[in-house]
Amino acid sequence: MESPTLKRKLEEENEAESTSKRSRTWLHEVAIPSCYASSNDESLHGTLSNPVYNGKMAKIYPFKLDPFQEISVACLERKESVLVSAHTSAGKTAVAEYAIAMSFRDKQRVIYTSPLKALSNQKYRELSEEFSDVGLLTGDVSISPNASCLVMTTEVLRTMLYVGSEVLKEVAWVIFDEIHYMKHRERGVVWEESIIFLPPAIKMVFLSATMSNPMEFAEWICNIHKQPCHVVYTDFRPTPLQHYAFPKGGSGLYLVVDDNDQFREDNFLKLRETFTKKKPGSSSAKASGRSGEGGNASGVSDIYKIVKMIMARKFQPVIIFSFSRIDCEKHAMCMTKLDFNTEEEKEAVEQVFHSAVACLNEEDRNLPAIELMLPLLQRGIAVHHSGLLPVVKELVELLFQEGLIKALFATETFAMGLNMPAKTVVFTSVKKWDGDAHRYIGSGEYIQMSGRAGRRGKDERGICIIMIDEKMEMDSLKDMVSGNPDPLVSSFRLSYYSILNLLSRTEGQFTAEHVIKNSFHQFQYEKALPDIGKKVSKLEEEGALFDASGEAEVAGYHKLRLEMAQFEKKLMAEITRPERVLYFLLPGRLVKVREGGKDWGWGVVVNVVKKPPAALGSLPATLSASCAAGYIVDTLLHCSLGSSENGSRPKPCPPRPGEKCEMHVVPVQLPLISSLSKLRISVPSDLRPLEARQSIFLAVQELEKRFPEGLPKLNPVKDMGIEDPEVVNMVNQIEELEKKFFSYQLHKV
Repeated sequence: MESPTLKRKLEEENEAESTSKRSRTWLHEVAIPSCYASSNDESLHGTLSNPVYNGKMAKIYPFKLDPFQEISVACLERKESVLVSAHTSAGKTAVAEYAIAMSFRDKQRVIYTSPLKALSNQKYRELSEEFSDVGLLTGDVSISPNASCLVMTTEVLRTMLYVGSEVLKEVAWVIFDEIHYMKHRERGVVWEESIIFLPPAIKMVFLSATMSNPMEFAEWICNIHKQPCHVVYTDFRPTPLQHYAFPKGGSGLYLVVDDNDQFREDNFLKLRETFTKKKPGSSSAKASGRSGEGGNASGVSDIYKIVKMIMARKFQPVIIFSFSRIDCEKHAMCMTKLDFNTEEEKEAVEQVFHSAVACLNEEDRNLPAIELMLPLLQRGIAVHHSGLLPVVKELVELLFQEGLIKALFATETFAMGLNMPAKTVVFTSVKKWDGDAHRYIGSGEYIQMSGRAGRRGKDERGICIIMIDEKMEMDSLKDMVSGNPDPLVSSFRLSYYSILNLLSRTEGQFTAEHVIKNSFHQFQYEKALPDIGKKVSKLEEEGALFDASGEAEVAGYHKLRLEMAQFEKKLMAEITRPERVLYFLLPGRLVKVREGGKDWGWGVVVNVVKKPPAALGSLPATLSASCAAGYIVDTLLHCSLGSSENGSRPKPCPPRPGEKCEMHVVPVQLPLISSLSKLRISVPSDLRPLEARQSIFLAVQELEKRFPEGLPKLNPVKDMGIEDPEVVNMVNQIEELEKKFFSYQLHKV
């Protein structure tokens, strides 16, 4: 792999603020192919490491460009690709507009791509107002396909590259908006293939939210297209943000991050105290233990309180982000008592609404999705997600831009490039379902959505409000709000669709091997090889410590482990006698279940029942024991996906990292319990919903992360009060064996 030369330049400019001075920092780097010689006039364009432009500008802006915009424009005038990585609303679009104006000046064509149809539609409207010759190509619409500036989705660009469209022969620049979308698990490959297939003569402009590895991406572009690629990075936010936390089921806001990006630990601790002060039986205590995302009354009332408070304090317009379409609509429909528009504004909304739906036929206008929207819009409330009709989405975007929507309930796709900022942003939850599990949103996702808060030139600062519950730890919130941007990681895969198109459309110009070799995934893999080699060498050196004389140590370690397992088995046989263990098998107790050589991992006790011997034969074969007493412990265990469908019994499976599973209640006999933990967790009264069982699964996972050495176990003597001399002797012997076991170097490795 050709290694590009790197050159760096860092500049800072301090700007006086009303209360303090904030540093406006920007970074310029450039990846250069080996043996590359620039033909630009240095007096006009500067150098590769210090690009400037002293000629006539292709576009004059009504405002003074920020430093990162000036250097980006200088890179464009050098006819060299550039990646602009900056916060939302920092002004990346100004760079894209200059590339378009430059193409018009030079009588060339330019393509503007985006990840979403909604963003393409908005960019088409905006660019049509700025430039005259603009067209739109999406999967639904084709307007002026022969225009000099074509706005399209990235999928359309890839298709044009597959078929060898004649349009590309006239294109000088391609603008990739929201390039960090390339890490999308399903659609990210579209960006990689489009970049790989682009002719080397075409230069590229990449617009991205802040990322932690922009130079790695530039090196990849330099490597596959053998052209310089500049990186202009800034973490400066034109409108500073204040981040507040709102306790679910509580009241009041707590400033957790001020506009100087300082995390306020004292305020977070005060927020946590609001949970502990609630009385166990009070309605507020019950509300705080349940998530607003699940559709319960407490969550809705929390959001209602927040929106009402925002309007009272004149913090509108506000965007309320939820992570599902159903929640967006549910929360919006619960704002029935709120009305934010004046009579004049309601009339304006009605006129725009009727003009927008006039393009629909009479039957479509009577659809519930259309009829129910007008009363909501007239009160200044709207919903925006991918499930809406296109005409309704465009209507909502237009009304929001005109200030006729004061509270917008949206999914996270609204934060993807749509230039529609608000004064306030609210997160109804800090967890999302990513297709595998419910997880906290990452710092990159939070930066993307929170960036919608604060309108440049209108608001002194933006406001972010995060709804959290008592389960959230300070470190989790700090990592999310104040963490570093996510790196851009390739999600490349060679799909059947790509292979068929390579075979049928590219006429042998591109092969599967060529695509794989030039992918960002392969580039990152090859770049990581030296570090992997160092790790392998280090492991080999550590392994060399265990020479021939260490074989005895390995044998002793293995023998000791078997001896401990035998003692623990005998001890558990004594502990799990009903008269000793039943008192401790309370709901929520964590127990480990083992059947023969199969370890089913940690489960959660739900209930203990005594059944007659005849009933024991109906238990799953894997969880039955001939010597079992007539007690059955209903336990939530990891089970394989779909194992309980069609009325079949759930099949337990050992928990493995990265493997999908779900929790089910499985009847377990006492002899199969191999460990009892000191820990107990709360168990919902109704475990039939999948969400309730998955919340238990996440709680167990969190506990295992907190105790990497293993969950603390009940001591038979100290915790369970067993005074039998034989049990006491076995406990003492196990403790002695554990000391020897932990002293082995093998255990530390």
